[in-house]
Amino acid sequence: MSEKYAIIIPDGAADEPLDMFDGKTVIEAARTPNMDRISKIGKQGTVLTVPEDMAAGSDVAQMSLLGYDPTVYYNGRAPIEAVAMGVELDDNDWIFRCNLVTVADGKMADHSAGHISNKEGAKLIDELNEILADEHLQFHKGISYRHLLVIKDTDFSVTTYPPHDYIGTAVEKILPRGKGSQLLIDLMSRSKQLFAEHEINRVRADLGENQVSSIWLWGEGKKIVMDSFEERFGLKGAAITAVDLARGLARLIGFDLIEVEGATGFADTNYEGKGEAAIEALKDHDIVVVHIEAPDEASHQGNPALKKQTIENIDKHIVGPVLDAIQGYDKWRIMVLPDHPTPVMTQAHSPEPVPFAMAGTDVSGILHKSFGERNARESGFWIEKGSDLMEYFLKS
Repeated sequence: MSEKYAIIIPDGAADEPLDMFDGKTVIEAARTPNMDRISKIGKQGTVLTVPEDMAAGSDVAQMSLLGYDPTVYYNGRAPIEAVAMGVELDDNDWIFRCNLVTVADGKMADHSAGHISNKEGAKLIDELNEILADEHLQFHKGISYRHLLVIKDTDFSVTTYPPHDYIGTAVEKILPRGKGSQLLIDLMSRSKQLFAEHEINRVRADLGENQVSSIWLWGEGKKIVMDSFEERFGLKGAAITAVDLARGLARLIGFDLIEVEGATGFADTNYEGKGEAAIEALKDHDIVVVHIEAPDEASHQGNPALKKQTIENIDKHIVGPVLDAIQGYDKWRIMVLPDHPTPVMTQAHSPEPVPFAMAGTDVSGILHKSFGERNARESGFWIEKGSDLMEYFLKS
């Protein structure tokens, strides 16, 4: 029987020590008997998933974790999400991530406009297309607050800013800069005018929910091409995720995408369904990657209690069942790790190293302690280049 591999990614789960958890991080404070089991029977360590001088985002970090060097392959976040959404790009097209955001008192207050519903978000994007789109410019609907904008026949050399990393920052300090930036600023301004007295915002105001102030454009790039995972590593892969970024990366490297009913990309996602789907996918795939966005979303909300609950849900409903099931194969390996830290105190992504734990066939232990940032560092097992971790996990 062929060897089976599983990787479970609790997005943004790594954190800093918190007073409310008696100086423990959220992972250390959470009840995670299954992650602990992996670290105790296997090994844990730390890995740098974000190369120096690159922005700390899930796009760069997850590309590293999948075994692809971002300094070679990375070309912006939006092009990756375009692949997931089926948005076709010409070679010279520019594509931008288009958030629906809340600005209050001139500051970025909410990168998600209160996690606006799919129906509300889609209606706003439809209206943007009716008013602003032409043969050179087109909006594309995604999920909730996450959408895309394609611009043709325009040359850009801009710096943009992820809104989730600048909560509480004056928006005038994080507007796009550089060649082509005025077009982006104008589009954001025109969306603000459109949304100002919109029916959706009136209803949201009545309900006490965050209103949609405007669109926010960032994550720009051009068409991206990546090598097949199966050609590189000789393994047939599958991915389980509700987030377009992770879905796009999976498609780019030739993974099958496994759909799970009730998978939302938020704290209310179907954890149990993801675990069950991973177990089923292992039957006809060599490697299965399960990505869960929930801890990262809780971090962006600055909610440590919710983040702790999401990590415990992942441990109970995904890590535990998958660990039990994969041990039924003759040869197996499993790994759990965040893609990057998202400290709840800053509510922003961090480029710091993350802890990982792996166990399975021929994996010998270093430090037989529970899983967490401190113990991972104490192990002394350090992988400096994140894209090397996959090779180690599969072949060492």
